[in-house]
Amino acid sequence: MVGGVQHRQPEAGERYDVFHTDCPARDVVDHVTSRWGVWVLISLRSNDLRFYELRESIQGISEKMLAQTLRALVQDGLVWRKVEPTTPPQVTYGLTEFGRDVGEPLTELFDRITRRLSPRSAG
Repeated sequence: MVGGVQHRQPEAGERYDVFHTDCPARDVVDHVTSRWGVWVLISLRSNDLRFYELRESIQGISEKMLAQTLRALVQDGLVWRKVEPTTPPQVTYGLTEFGRDVGEPLTELFDRITRRLSPRSAG
């Protein structure tokens, strides 16, 4: 109960009130649309990747930020994490069904933007 109003889980077919500060969907949206969340989801759209492969594919992300972003996306159910019991452990990440569902429109948006931009020199 917050401010005298009790919040309940939505019934089947209903939606969360994403404009309410206590809405659990808000955290997921925040994680997906964070500075690095979008790039992680887009990077995983075609292949499962190991941590270092993700780090190499997303220029400018630090190991700390990649770890935090992956942790949040795994907790939200968008990304799965598999640890191979080797020395050192090999950790692979991929999109869950939910992650693919959320990532598809992001990929379409990314593709539309890159098609519309005029070519620029790298650097």
